[in-house]
Amino acid sequence: MPSLPRTAWIGLGIMGSPMAENLLKAGYPVTGHTLETHKLTRLAAAGGTPAASVREAVADADVVVTMLPADREVVAVARGDDGVLANARPGTLFIDMSSISPATSAALAAEAAARGIRALDAPVSGGEAGAVEGTLSVMCGGERADFEEAAPLLRALGTTVVHCGPHGAGQTVKAANQLIVAANIQACAEAVVFLEKSGVDLVAALDVLGGGLAASAVLTRKRENFLSREYPPGFRIELHHKDMGIVTAAAREVGAALPLGTLVATLVAAARDRGDGALDHSALLRGVERLSGAAV
Repeated sequence: MPSLPRTAWIGLGIMGSPMAENLLKAGYPVTGHTLETHKLTRLAAAGGTPAASVREAVADADVVVTMLPADREVVAVARGDDGVLANARPGTLFIDMSSISPATSAALAAEAAARGIRALDAPVSGGEAGAVEGTLSVMCGGERADFEEAAPLLRALGTTVVHCGPHGAGQTVKAANQLIVAANIQACAEAVVFLEKSGVDLVAALDVLGGGLAASAVLTRKRENFLSREYPPGFRIELHHKDMGIVTAAAREVGAALPLGTLVATLVAAARDRGDGALDHSALLRGVERLSGAAV
């Protein structure tokens, strides 16, 4: 039986740490790098190998995975003398699982190809819970053959793993995902305030809504946040703000109107500007409460 590919994992944040740990549980040898020392300690405790730099992490890797906050961080890790592209071996499979713009993904894939490195964009949906449980949805862009090679590794991280098209297609689907999620959270938040101001038992209302056509993963996953008014970040508002910028810019480039998306993007930006950026995106409820005159 062939050994599993040696994997370098760059970025061990809220999502990256449990994802890397799921690879370790599946038997993959993982060498990881991040800027937070305690996250390297956590990786070592799970059986991984900490690396002091990107260069060190990728030197002997068959697969390099990045899971980083935004375009700037991905570009910084990919490029430069100490980056992935300068130090990964030709033939290495470079899988970026961050959520960045489709244009950035396509540009990095072209740069990788010039160095003999194969690239995939493979952003995910499912939040921290999906990362921990290994139930993420993975949307992938790039060459079909590279996707087929990466699929076993990706299936150690998610239960829905789909090739969506050429380079950048995964990021385009992720942008659409973030549009839908933000609109869904906003609608749930408005329903919560409407129900409470109407004097309805909120627990009972959410029970019945969750059993009908209004049911959604958002309503299920964020229910306790809405009830408790506690918003520990599974996915921070500041990151969703970044993603709404990606989807509105990409839609403008292709001439797609986003009347609802543009409004929700404004509401997400307002939440960030009011100081809620570090909270989970379910804290959009706070914006509805403010507009409704409730104490926040």
